[in-house]
Amino acid sequence: MRKEGRAISVEDAPTGSRHRLLVLGKITEILDAFTLARPVLTLGEIQKATGIPTSTVQRLVANMVAEGLLDRAGDGIRIGVRMAYWAAPATQGVDVLELVAPVVRSLRDETGETACFFRAEQGSRVCVALAETTHALRREMYVGKVMPLHVGSAGRVILAWRPDLLDRVLAEPLETLTDETITDPDALRLAVARARRDGVSVTVGEREDGASGLAAPVFDSGAELVGALGVVGPRLRMPRERCEGWVDTVVAHAEQLVRTLGGRHPR
Repeated sequence: MRKEGRAISVEDAPTGSRHRLLVLGKITEILDAFTLARPVLTLGEIQKATGIPTSTVQRLVANMVAEGLLDRAGDGIRIGVRMAYWAAPATQGVDVLELVAPVVRSLRDETGETACFFRAEQGSRVCVALAETTHALRREMYVGKVMPLHVGSAGRVILAWRPDLLDRVLAEPLETLTDETITDPDALRLAVARARRDGVSVTVGEREDGASGLAAPVFDSGAELVGALGVVGPRLRMPRERCEGWVDTVVAHAEQLVRTLGGRHPR
């Protein structure tokens, strides 16, 4: 919509249109308040997360429940099941990597380190999307690089939600790559279980001496694992403490991608 050769801002729009735009903005804020970590919220929690006045939140939530955008059970409110019908066609026919790329770049920009997306392929993990750090000192990584599943944070995340692959990996001796590589089957099972429990994995020096990484899972609309989103870099800049400080950042970007895909966590 343009006016005299320039774009119309919200302030330029007629009063009725401006009101509708503001209402849509508030509805979006309410929907954005729900996360995979907090799928059920009370009215008070929605108000606190959005900063929208309580009376407005009550009115909008009531209307959204009536339209199926939200569902209510007692005091709990969650995203409405009807939203799933829109999520599926939104991603139908879209190359997942097209959706991954901007999230990977955003993660790189926020951390300053190399961000990657890994998929499981033929019993290994493969880097399928990459945004490199601007630092001169970096760990070697490129699209198409193939790595074992039993080492590194991305491999740990993939195994945590692919028990079939874990069984396949444990059916063979675990290759030693560094002094930190887990080669005991029971220890690897415990590490994989911890990654599933935490929803994220942090590893230091397992695949390569002096390298660190952290990763989180990404799921599709069928709650199936799509891959692992993570950050990798030299231990010098990414000691364990720094990696642990970035957990929320990596999880938030993975969650953004899950929502873009219309995905959901397995129950």
